[in-house]
Amino acid sequence: MNLIQVITGSIAPLPRANVDTDQIMPKNFLKRVERTGYGEFVFWDWRRLADGELNPDFVLNKEEYQDARVLVTGPNFGSGSSREHAPWGIQDWGFDAVIAPSFADIFYTNCTKIGLLPIVLSEKECTYLIELADHEPQAEVTIDLTAQTVSTSSFEAIFEIDGFTKYRLLNGLDDIELTLQQDESITAFESARPRHKPSLKTG
Repeated sequence: MNLIQVITGSIAPLPRANVDTDQIMPKNFLKRVERTGYGEFVFWDWRRLADGELNPDFVLNKEEYQDARVLVTGPNFGSGSSREHAPWGIQDWGFDAVIAPSFADIFYTNCTKIGLLPIVLSEKECTYLIELADHEPQAEVTIDLTAQTVSTSSFEAIFEIDGFTKYRLLNGLDDIELTLQQDESITAFESARPRHKPSLKTG
């Protein structure tokens, strides 16, 4: 996955609480086997009116937020089912980070597995960023993962993240790449393993 060090970009404000994964990625779009191409389905029902036309009032349909790299939203974001397609879609849309007062645990973990940075800030801090984006869509936020800061020209906040997750994101390591770091040890173990026992070696 892509490594994360510093993210700089504009904000898309979504001031809604308890946004669940079925709202982020409706179940009728889970039939694909690829991990890419889900961006167009993000918030599908919210982005459309009853007649199927795009809702001009929904944030992701507004021209001024089309290039936003950071989504700022309300508490308990990503609740509901554990579908990985929800963070896949958010990332595929173009977001590099999601900021909220709290996340559903599985959604948070799924984000870190693909290089989408979930950041927990206080409700007051999230409200400030949402209001900033509402009034100044062109305003940019800078996220420094090493320093664990979120800042604008007039705002700075510090966020917490566990050391192992931070290491993985800074170095762009998904689960497979973490395992491959132990390739020499795995090869040595398999080479010394008795032939009558199962092996991970191929060929």
